[in-house]
Amino acid sequence: MNRRERRASGKKAKEGQNVSTGAVAGLLEAGFQHLQGQRHLEAQICCQQVLSIEPQRADALHLMGLLSSQTGQYDHAVQWLSRAIRQDPKVEYFCSLGITLQRQGRREEALRVFDKAVQLKPDDPEPWKHFGTALADSNRLDQAVLCFLRAVTINPHDWETADKCASLLFRLGRLVEALSWFNACDGLRPDRASTLQMRAITKFGLNQYEDALSDMTRAQALEPNNADACNNLGGVLERLGRDAEALQWFERALTLRPNHPATLMNKAASLSNLRRFSEAFAVYQEVKAIDPGNADPDWSIAMLHLLTGNFEAGWAGREVRWKVPRLGFQRINFSQPLWLGKEPIDGKTILVHIDEGLGDTIQFARYVPMLAARGANVILLVDDALCSLLSELPGVSKCLSSKTGVLSSFDMYCPISSLPLAFGTTLEAVPSAVPYLPAPPRARLDTWKDRLGPHDRLRVGLVWSGNPKHKNDHFRSLPLRMLSSIRDLDATFISLQKDPRPEDQADLRAWSEIVDLTAQLTDFVETAALISCLDLVITVDTSVAHLAGALGCPTWILLPYTPDYRWLLDRDDSPWYPTVRLFRQTATREYASVIERVRAELAAQITAWSRKADLV
Repeated sequence: MNRRERRASGKKAKEGQNVSTGAVAGLLEAGFQHLQGQRHLEAQICCQQVLSIEPQRADALHLMGLLSSQTGQYDHAVQWLSRAIRQDPKVEYFCSLGITLQRQGRREEALRVFDKAVQLKPDDPEPWKHFGTALADSNRLDQAVLCFLRAVTINPHDWETADKCASLLFRLGRLVEALSWFNACDGLRPDRASTLQMRAITKFGLNQYEDALSDMTRAQALEPNNADACNNLGGVLERLGRDAEALQWFERALTLRPNHPATLMNKAASLSNLRRFSEAFAVYQEVKAIDPGNADPDWSIAMLHLLTGNFEAGWAGREVRWKVPRLGFQRINFSQPLWLGKEPIDGKTILVHIDEGLGDTIQFARYVPMLAARGANVILLVDDALCSLLSELPGVSKCLSSKTGVLSSFDMYCPISSLPLAFGTTLEAVPSAVPYLPAPPRARLDTWKDRLGPHDRLRVGLVWSGNPKHKNDHFRSLPLRMLSSIRDLDATFISLQKDPRPEDQADLRAWSEIVDLTAQLTDFVETAALISCLDLVITVDTSVAHLAGALGCPTWILLPYTPDYRWLLDRDDSPWYPTVRLFRQTATREYASVIERVRAELAAQITAWSRKADLV
């Protein structure tokens, strides 16, 4: 380039600077407005004009990056945004680059960019929100929550971020924390139906059913044509035992959204609770027709068959349990064949493994000696808590903890809850001989007799609550205070209640006469030894009910109106346990009247025991 050309070039550049002074800001403003209005060509023209004047202008490069990202040209967008950052490393530009990398599926790179953004400006809530969203998209929910919490701490009035905190905490199962953030959301934007619904669902998960009902009622009133709100309102009423009311809301939800499988399942559950079994069966069949791949109705149908005494259909249908994710059964897929009673097992080694709860394992352990009687060598794989108890069960060659896994070879296997099917158990032919558990060691029995002292009154063991995580715990457990009406009876009451709930601990301390030696109940063998020293066990439906029944101890079980399938309906005895007596709720679904019957019967038992003791 000669001197004249250089002078001309310099003059042109000077003229460009003069142009930029008056027009660049307006061009950029117009470009952003075009971008927001989805007028991409006009936005691009504005950018190009600016960059022809100032090729390294960062905000113009950023605008080109946004334009390319919005039109799906992600590689170009990354290049433009990276150039903008090199010119001016603003947090805004890092966030735009991170969002583009996310859209491109380059998640780890996006996370590194957002990490850089929050380091550059830690007191700005926006990069924390973007970082949290990227972490949530990568299923790193715990870290995402921390980012959103940081953002909402900086800006406590940000409803959207508070809502994200609440929703993620709910997904993580941290319900108490989630509830506090749904409360915050309700404070920031009162009377939002979505917030009230989620807060109600959270309270439902915390067993705060009355409060959940209040929120869900408000949510439905705000959105009367929301099928989910109607269905969820019915679900809360069902959990409160108000099934007739629940049915009305399920019907309303189905009017708004016909043939919805989940709503139909809820409707069938309430019909079952109301003992309208033929209608429940029909609704379950309806779900099967609508959603053939859904195994949920098959499971529920099997449970109804068992509850109503149709064992043949019930046991067979119950095998679908592996296909129902909500039940949480994890099938162990061994390479050996499954045995369900058809093949001969004489001389074979069969692995019987736990597949449900502790009570189920104790109940169905009765079949193990029957396997041995057919000539099988039986290996038991059970929960660690049951190993010591079941290792001495007749017919068991080895008893292994499920924590350690299978350490022996075997020919075939059977889940322990499938044994009733394998043996073709009918209602009329339940193997009911008790005791079928081995007697506790003499030394342990003697220790417990010493602890209990003189046997000068009727000894009564008490259990009033089960696993709080059980789906029906609201119906089957009761607070200790409800047993206060039996405290004055002339008996020695012994607590068998492990891990009493906080609300029961004060009542337990106040009942000074009750014998509480549960600290010494270190395993099921110790519990079995203590039960063997008692005259009667009064319990709700827990594993202790099965243990006492399997030991042949006189046992009274308090049951909800619609109980677990194994207790059947409308009878005060159990085909599974001859020494068990059942005390059922009536259609009123309250325990007060049940406790009154227990008190009257217990008073009679005490009188009879005292007369017998006097004769001796």
